[in-house]
Order: sequence, then C-alpha cells, then structure tokens
Amino acid sequence: QVQLVESGGGSVQAGGSLRLSCRSSPYIYGYYCMAWFRQAPGKEREGVATLFTIGGSTYYADSVKGRFTISQDNAKNTVYLQMNSLKPEDTAMYYCAARGDYCRSLEQGDYNYWGQGTQVTVSA
Repeated sequence: QVQLVESGGGSVQAGGSLRLSCRSSPYIYGYYCMAWFRQAPGKEREGVATLFTIGGSTYYADSVKGRFTISQDNAKNTVYLQMNSLKPEDTAMYYCAARGDYCRSLEQGDYNYWGQGTQVTVSA
C-alpha cells in the first residue's frame, strides 16, 4: 500500500511562488505515474501535472503550463510541484496522486493512491 503525504502549502500574494512536496512510502520502485491535482471550493477536481518516474517525462494542464514545474528527487522519494507566478485562481486544495503504470491521463479515476491534500491560497 502506497501512502502519499503532501506538504508546502500556504498563503501567498499573486505573483508569488510556492513549492509543494509529495513524499511516498514505502519507496516506490518501477513504473509509476505521479500527478498533482487540485480542487477549488465548489469546483471539480482537476489534473495539474504528471510525471513518469522512469525517465521523468512530464505533462501539464494548459492552465499551469509555463508557470508550474513537476519534478522528482529519487533519493528522497519525493515529487515536487514548483508553482511560480501564482494567480488567485490557483487557490485550491492540492493533492498528490499515483498510479502503478504509465501516465495516461489527468483523469482522477486513473489514479489508485491519493494524499490528504495541502491548501494553497493566493490573494490578489
């Protein structure tokens, strides 16, 4: 059973930056697709970015492309989401997710494991 724990959320002004972390336990070996999702109040959960643990290929939703970067540190068994040029519309609960297979989509139903989330609030 994979457990995911997010951290790094907080409050920031528009234009600022935050880095979210997602640590998995036990150590993930082999093919895993790691992803970040977010859910704003009253809205559906949406996919933000994916990273395939073998090779590190990434994919981004159009809404964050050029501003967010997903990366991994294998030694720390951690995936990061660097968020720059934050906007008020980025305010949401951010969730880390994983699936033991290739990255296929940003559909939440494709992911088996989820963290509890970390809140990001961006003020104007």
